[in-house]
Amino acid sequence: MVKVTLVKSPIGEVKAVKATVAALGLKKIGTFKTFEDSATLRGQIAKVAHLVKVEEA
Repeated sequence: MVKVTLVKSPIGEVKAVKATVAALGLKKIGTFKTFEDSATLRGQIAKVAHLVKVEEA
């Protein structure tokens, strides 16, 4: 399990980054979601790594 927390706003980012944050279900700073670890998830996290904090749960 992986806990992903939004720590920085995607305002000012390109559309693809905003869409990835939305696809992860993160709306406001401080919100978090828990996901099963997968290659797809790791790719999404890599794309928005500068905006999120990742914790192994």
